[in-house]
Amino acid sequence: MTVLAHRTDTLTRDALAVLQPGFEGTTAPDWLLRQVGEGLTAVGLFGRNITSPEQLAALTAQLRTERDDVLVAIDEEGGDVTRLEVRGGSSFPGNLALGAVDDTDLTRGVARELGRRLADCGVNLNWAPSADVNSNPDNPVIGVRSFGADTHLAARHTAAYVQGLQAAGVAACTKHFPGHGDTNVDSHHALPRIDVDLDTLQARELVPFKAAIEAGTKAVMSAHILVPALDPTRPATLSPQILTGLLRGELGYEGLIVTDGMEMHAIAGTYGIERGSVLAIAAGADAICVGGGLADEATVLRLRDALVAAVREGALPEERLADAAARVRALAAWTRGARPDAQPEGSRASGIGLTAARRAVLVTGSTKPLTAPYVATLAPVANIAVGDETPWGVAAELAELLPGTEAGVFPEGSGAEDVLAAAGDRTVVAVVRDAHRHPWMTEALDALVAARPDTVVVEMGLPRARPRGALYIATHGASRVCGRAAAEVIAGV
Repeated sequence: MTVLAHRTDTLTRDALAVLQPGFEGTTAPDWLLRQVGEGLTAVGLFGRNITSPEQLAALTAQLRTERDDVLVAIDEEGGDVTRLEVRGGSSFPGNLALGAVDDTDLTRGVARELGRRLADCGVNLNWAPSADVNSNPDNPVIGVRSFGADTHLAARHTAAYVQGLQAAGVAACTKHFPGHGDTNVDSHHALPRIDVDLDTLQARELVPFKAAIEAGTKAVMSAHILVPALDPTRPATLSPQILTGLLRGELGYEGLIVTDGMEMHAIAGTYGIERGSVLAIAAGADAICVGGGLADEATVLRLRDALVAAVREGALPEERLADAAARVRALAAWTRGARPDAQPEGSRASGIGLTAARRAVLVTGSTKPLTAPYVATLAPVANIAVGDETPWGVAAELAELLPGTEAGVFPEGSGAEDVLAAAGDRTVVAVVRDAHRHPWMTEALDALVAARPDTVVVEMGLPRARPRGALYIATHGASRVCGRAAAEVIAGV
């Protein structure tokens, strides 16, 4: 082999190594297996790829027939954002519920059990936890995915989550650096901007990431946000000042840096995914996450070729690409050699997720025992990270406890009169998600409670609006176990 051919082969393999693509289907397509064999070191999974734990285990085993150290990544936060249980809802509460309980041992235990389930299915990299401090209650994309608005609470629970997840042999990927909590724009749709000074960033946004680094997080995910105090021109994912200067230099982080999804509009709509990927690697990122929307071989080849061309043209130092690929391979080697900590006796049967959800419930008021109520779910449009395919609410869980329960879903634009017409003379259980962010919801709730003072209100998002109804229940999340915990309160179980 000539020197030029060897260099080309090395560049191609390194360019493949830094990609984390997705794909369609519940088995690995031939093109994906071929690319894994040629150097692709990581694959991202989404809800569309999963039907059951058994199917997922078979899929990851299929990938490992090509290379036994392949990184299989997933966005499994638990709570509202689940891929393992996308069709039924998560068996674990999310971050806000864990923060509401504020028991780091519980958070560590939940993350440990979630990690065990991932590891049992062959998943070894989790794009979680969210370390964002939810300082802006109107944030449309973080919300219940954050441990809360208190910086130090978020920091201690981020560290506990990282420790629990990695104790199961699954690498944690703490996100979204340098902090996505103080935004009012969803980066799936546009480029958010955080206009705070350096002192605020140091005292608020960066504290949970420092805690995650101290806890040994194996990966950190960058945010597609503009932070002028750090870099006035480029979003964090593309910023050498933020990724290399701040994260690597000032914070001393040595692990893998992963980008958020490059097809998100904040990058794809401004820089394009090819140029964005080159700029991200040049800035200090080591792995390019792509595949939530673009999930085919053509995308992988486009990005591979863009990285190789950038090296040849001098736009991307060859040493930087090689370093990024080496960090990916180092994490892959860690996951192959990781040995999960001993499982606490009886913990698999303890139902830690439901226990945590029950402890997170906040109840105001009381009501008489109900028989066959009407559950009215006032449903906002779900953000992309959560997805609209995962069921949420209390209707199914309450129907198990109170036979004869009926239910309906009321989209934006619905009012109290619509609910009352459907409910008849039944007691209304009104279920909402982030009512404070949706004026139509608060108006409907006010009118419902005025017409029916015995109305029960269940808030499954951020409990920012004032309590309403004879009984008000805040679950701090909309996972299946959060719905179960609320249903138990309503039914008096």
